[in-house]
Amino acid sequence: MRNIVLGVVAAGISAALGWVARTYLWRRKLRRKRAFFGLPENSECLLVVNRDAGSADLAVHRHDVFALLELSALIKDCGANAEVITQDAARQGFGERTEFCVGGPGSNRRMAAHINAMLPGVRINTDPEPGPDKLAFQIGAEHYRMESGVTEYVMLARLTAGRRRAGRPVFLFCGQRAITNQAATRYLVRNHERLARKHGNNSFVLLLKVINSAAYGPDVVDLVADVTRAAQAPLPEPENVTAS
Repeated sequence: MRNIVLGVVAAGISAALGWVARTYLWRRKLRRKRAFFGLPENSECLLVVNRDAGSADLAVHRHDVFALLELSALIKDCGANAEVITQDAARQGFGERTEFCVGGPGSNRRMAAHINAMLPGVRINTDPEPGPDKLAFQIGAEHYRMESGVTEYVMLARLTAGRRRAGRPVFLFCGQRAITNQAATRYLVRNHERLARKHGNNSFVLLLKVINSAAYGPDVVDLVADVTRAAQAPLPEPENVTAS
């Protein structure tokens, strides 16, 4: 009888210790997630949505809606609250609340403002006229052209204002098409732990390539490069061409 009682007690102690260990690890993981996203419990954040560049109405592309849904689930997991606003209604400064900004500068003026202010080494061709450089990225000295449905690019960035790393970050999902914005949000949701270990609370800018979205949607994504240094430095001066 004594052995049975001791066995039950030992099993109870082991179960309790296992529960305590799992709870500790879960809480530590949640703290790191909240710190990376700047989302303490019950905090407020902004979801800045663009408009559908291909629509005459003030509509939101369905892939951008899917991106917002994925971000909303992430925000809820952190115990925070989100306010959804349109790109032309965002009037607050930088660093007061965590911000998730979706869409390229041609359809999101808030994105254009962030790029102009914090990423001087980035240029995006927003000319509506068709051509090989339509929606092309220039990051530093490199150019990235889009081949619609086959090879498309998107920038995923976590930025903090200057030396105010204690301020809340802004996350940019700046793609050549709406489906690439969704691909970037999905990449962030899946890889935020690895990104937090590598970058901590520092700013970073990643260039992602979405492969064959016509067949695979937003699911097949490759990391092209960490372009933080090139994106935050001024663009190189164009070379002078001397006529002979």
